[in-house]
Amino acid sequence: MTISPKLKLFLGLITILIFISTLQSCGIYKPVDARKVSPNDEERIKKNMKEGKGISIGKVFGESGGTFQFSSSNEMWRATLEILDFIPLSDVDYGGGIIITDWYTAPKDKMESLKIMVQFLTNEIRADGIKVMVYKKKCQTEASCESFVSNSDLTGEIKLAILKKAALIKKEDLEKKN
Repeated sequence: MTISPKLKLFLGLITILIFISTLQSCGIYKPVDARKVSPNDEERIKKNMKEGKGISIGKVFGESGGTFQFSSSNEMWRATLEILDFIPLSDVDYGGGIIITDWYTAPKDKMESLKIMVQFLTNEIRADGIKVMVYKKKCQTEASCESFVSNSDLTGEIKLAILKKAALIKKEDLEKKN
């Protein structure tokens, strides 16, 4: 199969246009004054990252962290998981901002179980930014059980523990950044 000279010219022009358009985003070469640029590698890296310059290998291969609705309240999420680490989790939805535990039965009382639901309402560490509900299940026998929403002090205690832990995590994260 032979390719006509006009087709070769057309394909060559297309190739050159594609090459030029990919290089266009690189910008024009700007010479750097050595007096204005720090010789310290780490300082230059921090400055470039702050300005959004450079390339990430993850981005080249199509990997990305994604964006999450509750990513800025990650402290709340982490605090909740740490506070509820003694109970198996039933449903966890980071994007929807909800954590539901499985039924937990204390070794002392086999006829009473607890289930905890934590819902994140905002991205901030605030008392009204989190909703905690505790469900209780009381059983007369294994076959006859009654479930209801508990209005005990445990709900407030869990909420307070999560908020305190989230504040500590945020403080630690800020100290690490500085």
